[in-house]
Amino acid sequence: MHIPSDAGDGLSDERRIETAARSMLRDLGQLNRALFRAADFGLSRSEESVLDALAATPLRVTELAARTGMVQPRVTVIPQQLQERDLVTRRRCSADRHALETSITPAGRHLLGQGRQRMAAALLSALHPTPVEDCGRVMCAARLSVVLLAEAMDFVLARATSRASSSCRVVRSRWARGP
Repeated sequence: MHIPSDAGDGLSDERRIETAARSMLRDLGQLNRALFRAADFGLSRSEESVLDALAATPLRVTELAARTGMVQPRVTVIPQQLQERDLVTRRRCSADRHALETSITPAGRHLLGQGRQRMAAALLSALHPTPVEDCGRVMCAARLSVVLLAEAMDFVLARATSRASSSCRVVRSRWARGP
């Protein structure tokens, strides 16, 4: 893990934040890869991501795409692959007979739970010999930091999207009035 120094480096605050963000993305990616390997799901990352999204509630393909950040054609294929392994079921939506809703099966939930237990064990092992109580505090602090940053980014992106929409409405309004 790379921890950039901010003491006397002569960098502007903006440059320091940019450097920290780049380092954090790299470090989070490394942690993500290590946890995925430790989980040993026997699934691809995409399959695990879909299964994880379905753990809370059954979803349609469009909802799965939004939750996982994958494109719809890819999210259409993955549930088929998971269904062949009895990890999910698919059925027609009661509200819209044209749409399919995908649900996690007990076998899928079990596989996900086992992988999460292996992740937790790997984290505890990595933090050894730190006492378990301290491990819990470290994990809570790390999660809180990531959540706060994610919420801040969501807020910034929502505000930017809102401004862009407002600008588009103004331009459309001016265009509709003509010269």
